[in-house]
Amino acid sequence: MNGPLVLAIESSCDETGIALVGGGRRIQANVVASQVALHAPTGGIVPEVAARAHLRWIVPVLDEAWEAAGVHWDDVDAIAVTRGPGLAGSLLVGINFAKALAYVHEKPLVGVNHLEGHLYAAWLLDPGEPDKPEPAFPLVALIVSGGHTFLVEMRDHLTYRLLGETVDDAAGEAFDKVGRLLGLGYPGGPAIMAAAAGATRRDVVFPRAWLGDSYDFSFSGLKTAARRIIAAARADEGLPADDPDARLSAAATAELAHGFQESVVDVLVTKTIRAAVASGARSIVLGGGVAANRVLRERLAGEAESRGLPLVVPRPGLCTDNGAMIGAAGARRFEAGERAGYELDARPSLPLTTRG
Repeated sequence: MNGPLVLAIESSCDETGIALVGGGRRIQANVVASQVALHAPTGGIVPEVAARAHLRWIVPVLDEAWEAAGVHWDDVDAIAVTRGPGLAGSLLVGINFAKALAYVHEKPLVGVNHLEGHLYAAWLLDPGEPDKPEPAFPLVALIVSGGHTFLVEMRDHLTYRLLGETVDDAAGEAFDKVGRLLGLGYPGGPAIMAAAAGATRRDVVFPRAWLGDSYDFSFSGLKTAARRIIAAARADEGLPADDPDARLSAAATAELAHGFQESVVDVLVTKTIRAAVASGARSIVLGGGVAANRVLRERLAGEAESRGLPLVVPRPGLCTDNGAMIGAAGARRFEAGERAGYELDARPSLPLTTRG
């Protein structure tokens, strides 16, 4: 495949990812060291622990990526690294590692927005995967992750118009919180999806925050409602309010998980389809960690198909944080002439774009 070969580094949160991507699309290696088990006992990410784990794994991950790709430094055209948003300590590990590699091997350095990476994951091709058409412009992209939920319009590469975003909590954060309330552990998204699949009765209805005609999202009120609904279910089963270890029955847990998941998916899908139709989109892209949710993918695919709109969703392993998505976005930035100096620093609150 024509185009630059990019070594890409992702360390924005709790995944250490390094990849080699050719031409902004073809994955030659994509290695991720996950910290899920490390943070499971605390039910969430501890920033200092995450940063130390990146320090521990970043060199072994690079070594594994080199071995998988079978390339050499002479083949690499640029180094791309996530500069934000994310956890400051985690970002700095990746950025300083990238700077050192760029200096030693005299390679150009490119800073990448993590959210842009999630979007460009839709362009990626796995090793051996047949070529396929790129997402068609103009498009509407829904990016849903643990820390971010937003809708954006793209009319060309690297150009974005923000349509809507969360006004409080992200969808992924809501999944984690409700997963803990149900005693399902961390991360909450996969656990809630698995529990919801076992629901036989589907009578519990959680509220939807539509926010009028806007494309914005809100999940804070849903979390509050979930706490109340789950507390009522526990009382119905005679469980003590002050004993979190006393678990709801499997049937009640499944029904509550299903009701919560339906609320989140309904709002995400409805607003995305409405935005795509209103903007005259020719395709829809879905990305971010929550995009690995099977119900969300299937519901959005069905609604898009009924309107003749192709939906492009990376496979689940490319929806969660990884280096390949940074390589895809970094290649576009590199070909556009962007270069970062050694003063590149972490931007924990870096936006993809602003409303306008």
